[in-house]
Amino acid sequence: MSQQHTAAPADDSAVATVADRRDWWRDAVIYQVYPRSFADSNGDGMGDLEGVRSRLPYLRDLGVDAVWLSPFYASPQADAGYDVADYRAVDPMFGNLLDADALIRDAHGLGLRIIVDLVPNHSSDQHEWFKRAVAEGPGSPLRERYHFRPGKGKHGELPPNDWESIFGGPAWTRVTEPDGTPGEWYLHLFAPEQPDFNWEHPAVGDEFRSILRFWLDMGVDGFRIDVAHGLVKADGLPDLGSHDQLKLLGNDVMPFFDQDGVHEVYRQWRKVLDEYAGERIFVAEAWTPTVERTANYVRPDELHQAFNFQYLGTDWDAGQLRTVIDRTLEAMRPVGAPATWVLSNHDVTRHATRFANPPGLGTQIRTAGDRALGLRRARAATLLMLALPGSAYVYQGEELGLPDVVDLPDEVRQDPAYFRGAGQDGFRDGCRVPIPWTRTGSSYGFGSGGSWLPQPTTWGELSVEAQQGVPGSTLELYRSALGIRRSRPDLGAGDSVQWLRAPEGVLAFRRGDFVCVANTTGESVTTPTYGRVLLASGEPTEAGDETKVPADTTVWWTTA
Repeated sequence: MSQQHTAAPADDSAVATVADRRDWWRDAVIYQVYPRSFADSNGDGMGDLEGVRSRLPYLRDLGVDAVWLSPFYASPQADAGYDVADYRAVDPMFGNLLDADALIRDAHGLGLRIIVDLVPNHSSDQHEWFKRAVAEGPGSPLRERYHFRPGKGKHGELPPNDWESIFGGPAWTRVTEPDGTPGEWYLHLFAPEQPDFNWEHPAVGDEFRSILRFWLDMGVDGFRIDVAHGLVKADGLPDLGSHDQLKLLGNDVMPFFDQDGVHEVYRQWRKVLDEYAGERIFVAEAWTPTVERTANYVRPDELHQAFNFQYLGTDWDAGQLRTVIDRTLEAMRPVGAPATWVLSNHDVTRHATRFANPPGLGTQIRTAGDRALGLRRARAATLLMLALPGSAYVYQGEELGLPDVVDLPDEVRQDPAYFRGAGQDGFRDGCRVPIPWTRTGSSYGFGSGGSWLPQPTTWGELSVEAQQGVPGSTLELYRSALGIRRSRPDLGAGDSVQWLRAPEGVLAFRRGDFVCVANTTGESVTTPTYGRVLLASGEPTEAGDETKVPADTTVWWTTA
């Protein structure tokens, strides 16, 4: 047990002061902080909790409702903290439990809620359970809490089945037994340092319900669930029969993803959450084949939100966007859950770079593309997203219009997928480069001692300092959009939009006295003048009853 486990829990009164309106999460805008890349308080080049705490007023002024923190748990950092060794301790590189407690309290005092990441599909291979399981050898009860299996072949030299790791290579690693001989294999859908838990074992469920209560007692307002579609594996761990398995992800229900049994886990978790006051929430990272299957995770007795990855993966195309918007709203309506829109996160190329490239290249892109085009489309896409009913997530730095850093030298890369063949592209480092706060300095205000990933020389002109108070800057566009959204509760409310007739390549919809028009084409288009312009990502030109909307521009109007 870590010494850090002794921090005093926050009382529920702190949570109650955050907001007094019910169902806050249904239309919330939640900001993702990647702690190692947000703010460094001690000059070691790595972001930390005290750094996040020092920048909370910035997030309040930006206008978000809550902050989601990527993992800061004790970890060997084989996968940037998604390999957890101790779920009840803070890794020393980020601080300690007292820092976490102070961050939560300060956030609540500023009217911000705190969502923490939870990683239940796998642990670190340095977790006490796993270390004991290996040390105790075959037959150890601890091995039953993971997926240990004898190998196939004459001498057990082949993996137990044909599953492939998401990061590349086989999803199995063979251990060396205490007597020095090659032994059993264990399952890891990600890196070998991330062994998968066996959720059929009751001790695993008991442990995670205890972990939930630990952080709820600390005062957190909810959990983002990593690989929420994992956890439960098909009975017997059957062969998949394909050796190009990554291409199937997101298109088929896999024997290790999106199994129906996972929903019973979340029904049990929901009971724990409902014991606590303050409307705490769960949000699922669930990569499913369809948005209809995503809706299964947000049924009334399960989770509250699930990221809309179908929307994230949609090109900047009016027809495709309308299809995914309609399907999303239709899928969520029967279960009474809000849509949860997202454009960027720590695992995908930033949308300012995705939209700078030709369509159809996916969510991990290695080329910079047309920077000006990408930024123009990213700004327009953000206004479109924030005009839709439901909740929205913003990834740190997108409010600055940051592009992906696509030219990081190989020797500085740290994404584990980069070092394993035939897996993910391994270029997630590009969206994780520490964000710039000031025009100058060793790391543009990130900290006093450089940054763990090198920042481009252009970062200073994209910094908070360079954009703050500058009319038309991307930062001020976000602040204005979030301010308008907060002042108009009807914007995030409801579960439908009223589509309006519009030129080809243009989306137009009405929501009460609000109208949104998004021009996804490369040319200016003429639309009706729907009223008074509230906000635009470009410069529309009004001429009486008509308005010229520039290429790749979104306009908000009010008809009141």
